[in-house]
Amino acid sequence: MQWDFTPEEVVKGEVGYGLEQFRNDLAEEVRANLGTDDPAALQQSYDLIYDMCYWLATGRDFAAFAATLPEETPLDVHVLQPIKEYMRDNITMLGAILQRMIMDGVETGMPLEQALNSAAERHARIVHTGPANLTRCSSGGLSPA
Repeated sequence: MQWDFTPEEVVKGEVGYGLEQFRNDLAEEVRANLGTDDPAALQQSYDLIYDMCYWLATGRDFAAFAATLPEETPLDVHVLQPIKEYMRDNITMLGAILQRMIMDGVETGMPLEQALNSAAERHARIVHTGPANLTRCSSGGLSPA
C-alpha cells in the first residue's frame, strides 16, 4: 500500500489512520493481487496475510509464525516468504498503528500495562468485527459482507 504519510506520523498522532482503515486497505490489496474471485480463498488468504503482518509487527519471528500454520494453510511457507517481503511497508505501518493504540491509552493516564491490555482488547474487537468477508461491492471495491 502507498500512503501520503509516514508510520512516524501515525505513531505521533499527527495522522488519523487507524486499524479499521488499515484492514480495509489491506483487504483491497489482497483482492487486487490474489487473482481470484473465490470468496473463501480471498478470506483465507486475507486472514493469513493479516495474521502474518500482525505477528511480525509485534516483533515476533517469521519462522515462529510459519511453525504455527496448519498443514492445510492456503498459502504455504514458500509462498508466504516473498509475500512477507512485499508486505514490509504494511508491517511497519501496522506496527505504528498498534503503537498509537497503546499511546492513546498512556495519554489518557493509563499505566503502560493497562494501556497494552486495552490496545490488545481493542485490536481483538476490531479483528473480530472487521472485514469478516471480502466481497466486491458495486463500486468494485471491498466491503464487509
